This record gives sequence, C-alpha cells and structure tokens, in this order.
Amino acid sequence: MKISLVTCSYQQGKFLDATMRSVLDQRYRDLEYIVIDGGSRDESVEVIRRHEAHLAYWVSEKDRGQTHALRKGFDRATGDILGWLCSDDLLLPDALNRVAAYFEAHPEVDMIYGNALWIDAAGQYIRPKKEMPWSKFVFLYDHNYLAQPATFWRRSLYEKVGGLDESWNLGMDSDLWLRFAQHTRPRYVDMYLACMRDYPEQKTRALKPAGRVEDTRLRVRELPQLAGLPQKPLSWLGRAGRIGVKLLHGGYQARPPAEYIAALDRYRIA
Repeated sequence: MKISLVTCSYQQGKFLDATMRSVLDQRYRDLEYIVIDGGSRDESVEVIRRHEAHLAYWVSEKDRGQTHALRKGFDRATGDILGWLCSDDLLLPDALNRVAAYFEAHPEVDMIYGNALWIDAAGQYIRPKKEMPWSKFVFLYDHNYLAQPATFWRRSLYEKVGGLDESWNLGMDSDLWLRFAQHTRPRYVDMYLACMRDYPEQKTRALKPAGRVEDTRLRVRELPQLAGLPQKPLSWLGRAGRIGVKLLHGGYQARPPAEYIAALDRYRIA
C-alpha cells in the first residue's frame, strides 16, 4: 500500500532535518515523500538536498502560505494513503507500517487518527497525547483534538471533498477533518504514531486570536442551530465532555511505550 507524505516548511531549518529523518528512518517499502518549502533563506534547502535522493519531489519557492504549500504537495501525490507532517513534528518508529497494516485490515475505514507525544523545542518528551473517539460537538466546542501528524486518510476521500481549502490559514486541518466527517466517521486508533512540538513560536500558539475567529466560523457552518445560543455554556459542555470521555478511555493516565520516548534521543536538537 503506497503512502504519500507531504512536509511543508518555511524558515524551519533547525527542525527540518529531524523531521525528515523521522520519515526516512521508517524504511517504509512504498513511501512517496514530498517536501514543499516556501523559499526559505535559512539552512532548509541545504537540509533538503542532503536527503533528496530519497524524495519523490521537492521544491523551494515562494508560495501563498502553508495551505497552498500542502495543496501543491498533495496535487503531486499518487499514494493510496495520504498524510502530512509539519516541519517541526516527528513520526514515531514504524508508524507508517502500522498505519498501512490498519488500512489493509479495515477496508471500510477511510480516515484514522492516533495518539501522539508532546515534545519541546529541543525534542525532549513532555507528556502523552492519548486521544478519544470522534465527537463532532467536542471537536467544535472544546478544540480540534486530533493530532494532525498522527492522522491519515485514503486519497479517494481527499479527492471526494476537493482537498484542502486555501481560505483557511490556521484551521485548514479542522476544516478538512469536518468535511471528511460528512462522508465517513473518523476512526480513532489507540496507537502512538507521531510527536507534536510545543514551543512559544509554534504557529497555532503564536496566532491564537486569529485561530479563535476561524473556530467560530467552523461552528457556525457545522452547527448553525447553535449559533444563536450563548457560546460560553456550550464551550463548558464541550470541555466537560472531553474530560469525561478521556477519563473513561484512560487518556489522563496514559503511559506511552518506553521505546518511543527513548527513540526521541536520535532526533534531539542542540
């Protein structure tokens, strides 16, 4: 089963080598790895060139932002399964083999998301992100809890919904997951697949006010019947639902496999 993975990057050279090595170290037999750089002026191009023999395609040129870069990558993708890995995130060992095995064993499933590890800017383990099954209400009224680098889907589903929408700057993944959910129920799989980096300059943290605007836009589109109601109580209800379901599924007591935490040493950034 062919997997196409896209990494988009801009001025992220200090993280990019670790990200790319985490993909190439998978040694997945049928990987199509595509890297789209936005014309970085740091060491990014040098990093990409070190690995270009293992890439299906790469480019470094000015683009219209992250969503446009991702669309460019997916427009070239030919795999059965798609996913993307931002230039500051990591895949955990054997993630792609486990993803492929799940899709092969479950032909009725079009989209999966798994667990992740939170890491800091240097790549040091912080805590687990063990997830809960899909709830549209919690997703909209608490937060987008799907670990984006641990989310994969069939190319047929991506094509069915028309792909990523460039009108979203921060919520392009939330928008895509919700449009996927109109055709299939996102399937939670209890596997640790990726790492997400948490640091002050990280895009979602740095642009929180703009993110809230996009969140509101999604709520109005997806649940218009609730748009006229007081929003704070709905947010409290979404948060309570999130906490309750995570408690039920052991999300707050999670202990990730020690070998995944140990594997972070090979991707540490000085």
